[in-house]
Order: sequence, then structure tokens, then C-alpha cells
Amino acid sequence: MSSDKKRNLELSEIVHMLEDSGTFVEVAQRILERVVSETGADSAGIMQIGADGRTMNMIVEAGTIKKAVDIGMVDVQEFVLCSEEMKHTHIDSATDSEKKLLNRLGVKTAVSAPIHINNMKAMYLLAFSSSKDFEADDRITDYISDVAMIIHSIAQGKVINNSLISSYEVLQKILDNIGSGIIVCSKAAGKILFENKIAANVQYIRETIRECLKEVFTGQDTQGMIRTPMERYNTESGLWFEVKFSELKWIDGSEVIVATAADITQKKKNQQKIEYQAHNDFLTGLYNRMKCEVDLRKIIKKAERDGLKGAVLFIDLDDFKHINDGLGHQYGDILLQQIAAGLTGVPGLRGHCYRMGGDEFVIIVVPEQFCNLERIVTNITAMFNKPWYLMETEYFCTMSMGISIFPDNSVDVHEITRMADVAMYEAKRSGKNGYAYYSSNTENSTAKRLDIENNMRQAVSSGIDEFVVFYQPVVDVNTQKCTSCEALVRWDSKAMGFMGPGEFIPLAEYLGLITSIGDYVLEEACRRCRIWNENGHPDFHINVNLSVVQLLQKNVVNNIARIIEKTGVNPKNIVLEITESFAINDMQRVMGIIEGLKKLGPRIALDDFGTGYSSLNYIKQLPLDIIKVDKTFIDDIVDDEYAQAFVKLIVDLSKTIGTRIVAEGVEHKEQYELLKKLGVDYIQGFYFGKPVPANIFEENNFKERVDL
Repeated sequence: MSSDKKRNLELSEIVHMLEDSGTFVEVAQRILERVVSETGADSAGIMQIGADGRTMNMIVEAGTIKKAVDIGMVDVQEFVLCSEEMKHTHIDSATDSEKKLLNRLGVKTAVSAPIHINNMKAMYLLAFSSSKDFEADDRITDYISDVAMIIHSIAQGKVINNSLISSYEVLQKILDNIGSGIIVCSKAAGKILFENKIAANVQYIRETIRECLKEVFTGQDTQGMIRTPMERYNTESGLWFEVKFSELKWIDGSEVIVATAADITQKKKNQQKIEYQAHNDFLTGLYNRMKCEVDLRKIIKKAERDGLKGAVLFIDLDDFKHINDGLGHQYGDILLQQIAAGLTGVPGLRGHCYRMGGDEFVIIVVPEQFCNLERIVTNITAMFNKPWYLMETEYFCTMSMGISIFPDNSVDVHEITRMADVAMYEAKRSGKNGYAYYSSNTENSTAKRLDIENNMRQAVSSGIDEFVVFYQPVVDVNTQKCTSCEALVRWDSKAMGFMGPGEFIPLAEYLGLITSIGDYVLEEACRRCRIWNENGHPDFHINVNLSVVQLLQKNVVNNIARIIEKTGVNPKNIVLEITESFAINDMQRVMGIIEGLKKLGPRIALDDFGTGYSSLNYIKQLPLDIIKVDKTFIDDIVDDEYAQAFVKLIVDLSKTIGTRIVAEGVEHKEQYELLKKLGVDYIQGFYFGKPVPANIFEENNFKERVDL
């Protein structure tokens, strides 16, 4: 609220003291306390001129300065802080006599205003401050002047036995200068007796007050309505008003109702701002968790009553941490804003999208849109299969989504949200970039997930000795000899038994434990490679997959250099595999990492090629040694002409850029023969061998292979 509006409201409250039944000193005391509060002065007082006209004495005072503004009886002529007109005295600009008096009183500033009774100067209203910084600007002096006029009216009224007839002109002037609209009407008949200038001249204020008065007089509980302020919005002006009512005796002694309309637009804006901040996410503009719970509770209750269904969609971004770590949080924030805009743009979702915190979003599919659930899910999935534009570059960020149905799964707000969260993790565990519906099986999976999480944390913190490295052969297509292998981690948990990577790797990534596990696998593979190289297989090499989390560590190159040095492996016999999804995001950063790794000696392979957003342009830019075609292209390659054409294209490209091609997931002889015909260099898959421990791998592969 502006200072002028606040001052006007304050004066309006003081005006209501005109009919206070207390003594003049009692009423004046309360007014002075308001003066101190409103102006910021330390003390305020009223000095009355004696009957002889030569002396004066402080009769009322308020504030913090002890009675030294203990003035006592003083000579009118010597009290130079007062004059015929309003006077502002500051110690820096005061005369010698004024400075002497200010110092005696222990103050730095004084403001005085004369008060007349029956056209004779009778009193002075004074405000004091002990601070030199106190500035009595026009706002304060006008306020003190108005208060002096009100005190005049009160004193005059007391003099003439509480009759305000002789003060009507002063009262009218005061009310006209208050910044609120005021209407006085008779309590008995509702007839308007007085309108101040604002109420008379500003139509929308006059209409607002009259409408409220009409409600008071036509309501069943008039007294109750008088005690209750009314808030009204005026469409013509775009302003909010608060209309208050008071019961007073008018100048003729009749009972009246005084209605005051104050502009509270700024107050309403502040309230709306506070409400917005309480219910909205400041970054994306979406509703927040608190608002989600409130809305979901109402929607579920209505759905139950009407016998309808709705859904909760819980979305978690896949590997969002990589964007933040790789580009910086400012670009992560931009991505979140783009995603929020994309979600609200899906038909049927506007007003029902919520950011729960971090990179988690919840969407409520209301019963009216439940018939479109499949289309909504498809639209959201399609949105995340396209690139996002950050730093004028395309970046890919997918999501995992869980879906729960109300009231089928639950009618409890927290439970239905938790179920969607459970289903979301199931989608993430199944390979990410997808969605899953909640089911009882999912619940069982979540209970198991918690066990896995607890045991994994313990296993990592206690030295990672429960994790073991298996090796799968990579075979030369033409010679059918095992020339290399890929190191693959397994978990032989003491508490939960043996687990494959699909059961724990997604959770390890989610929990941030994959870096420790990945470093362990790399170190074990390097140590094993050195042993094999020194025992009759000097050119044999091992492929080790680096997780995106490892690659995004600021010290990734130094860390791998440390492991190579620690194990003493020939770095040329190590192949570091990076996933396609990492390679195409932030090309400049990826290039720097790959170049740093290649300087250490290892070769670089692009893993899972074809699963994400393959671009031949990326392949041409990256300094790769090997491209590994993903299993999804190999599964149906015998009958799928597209898969055949894709592999042939990559083979031809590899010859141009000088890379080797490895086909993953080969399980049948027909696949092997076709891939050999297409020109693939190496084969990896169950057809030539499953991942096995190091000792079994040695028995199976370090000998001449018979013709298959």
C-alpha cells in the first residue's frame, strides 16, 4: 500500500475519534500515539497556552523520549520551536536560540502546528525526533497539519458540550481531504446526509459504497453486517475497495452509519502474489506439490461421487543430472521450462500439470479427459522423443513415466501418487524412455527394489567385493577367433543372491553408485587384460563400458589415467565404450573427453548405435575406432530389409571413416552368415559365447576354435 493511502486510512481512523466519549486528554493521548507510529518520530505532545497568554505547559505526550521533553512551564516567547504557522526546525539549519532549545530537549528535529479554539491560538501539536536523519517531508507535515485540525475539532467539541455544529466546516474540510470515499447516511431511514468530494465526484467509488450500504439495510442482520468490512472489485477501474462501516451520532444528534471505501488494490495484489508463490513453482510457472495435493483431493472426491475414473501420471527425467553436470544448472533450468511448456501444451492437460521438485512432474488426467488417456500418453512420449534446443544445439532428454488410476488403485492422494511413482521406477528399470501402469506386481517389484537399494549401498560402502566381472567374447567374423571381449558386471549379493545387470544397474545409476561400480569394473578389466597379455596373448584387448555418470565426472580423464597406471595394462589393449545417447549431447564436451582419453592410449567404441537418435553427421565428427550396432537391429535382420540396409550403410560408412563394426546380440547361425556377407568385422552374442567368469572364459577361448 502506498504511503499516501496508508496516511489517508490512518486519518480516517482518527476522524472516528471525533465522537469518542472520553476526556480530551484521553482522546488526544491515543491520537498522539498514532502520530508517533505514523511519522516515525520519537515523541509527540500537545502544549497548552496558559490563561495569561505568556506561558505554556505540556498537557499530553506520547513516545519514547523521557519527559525532558520534560519541558515544564515555559515562556511562550522563549519556546522558539513554535510560531503562528506550522514550523519545521532541524538542528543543522536552526538558529542559535533554536539549537540551544533543541539541545536542552535532547532532540535534533521538531515539527509544530498551532491549534485554535474559538478563533484563538490555544495549543500546539509537536513532534520530536532524536535522529538527524528524521526528515519531515511534505507527507509528514501535511499529516501533522490534518491531525492538528482534528484535535482542534475534538477540543472545540468538548468546549461546546460535544456539539460539532460550529465545527462542521472544519469537519467537511477534513473529510474532503481524506483519500477515501466517505458517505454518511441516517441509520433510521438510510437517507444520505453527507458525501465527501471523492464519493461525490468519482462515480465508481460512490456506486461501490451505495451498493454495500444497500446490502446492509436490506440484510437480515444489519448489526452483524455493520461490523463486517466488505471487499468489492470494480471492473470499470480495475480496483479493489474495502468498505468499512461505523455507527456515530451526527452533528444534529441523530444516529448515522459512516461508510468508508479505501483502495486496497495493492493489498489484493500482494495477497495474490503470496498465494501464487505458495501454489506455483517459481522456475516453470507450473503448480507445485502443495497445489497438486489440494487439486487431486478435490478431483478424486468428485470422481468417486460421480462414479468416474481419472489418472495420475508421474514423470521423472532420464539422466537429467547429466544435463546439469555437463552444461550447468542454468541450462538445466531452461530445459525444465521447455518441458513444462511442452506438457501444458498437450491437449487436455492445461491447468493440471505440476512440478513436484527437481526433475519430477505430476499430471492429473481429470475424469473428463480419461477417455483420452492413451492419446495423452502418446503425445507426452512423442514430445520426449524429439530433441530439446539448448545453447543453439540439439540435446536429447527422455523420461520415464508411471501411471496410476483412481479410484481403482486408490482414493488416497498420497497413496495414488506413490503408486504412480512406483510405476515410474518400473518404467525406468525396464530401460527408461517409456511408461508403465501400476499393478500389484509393480508393488512387489518396489519392495524388492528397496531391498536391492539398501544392500547395494552396503556392498559399495564395504569395498565392492560382492561385484564380479564376467567376460563375453568378441569374435572376428572371418577367422571365428576370439580377438577381444567385453567386461560386464554382475552382483553376487550375500543377502539377495546372484543378479544380472538389468536388476541393479538402472538403480545404481539412479542412486549415483554407478561411478564406484564402474571404476571397479574398469580396474578389474585392466588388471585381467594385463595378465592375459603377459601370458601368451599380447594383442588381446578388453572392451569396458563407461557409464554416462562416469564420463560426466570432471576428473574422468585423470581417473582413467590413474587406473591404467595402477594396473600396468598396455592402454592400447583397452577399448572404452561410450553410449550413443551420451555422444550426441554436447558435442564439444564429448569431443574434449574423447580426445583426452585417446591421448592415454585406449581405443574408443560407440556402443548401442541405432537405439537412440542416430546421425551420420555425429559419427563423422567423433574420433571413433569401433561402432557397435545394437542388438535391436540384429534380432530380425534375417527378415527385416530395413535392418539389413541400416547395417550395410554403417559398414560402408565405416570403410570411409576408418572404423570397425561390431554386431551385438548375435544368437543364430543365419544372423552370423548374413552379417558376414554384409561386411561386419566382429560378432558378439550368445552364438559365440555368453558372459562368464574369467577362468571359464580362458578355458573356452584361449585355444583354436573349431569351425562352427
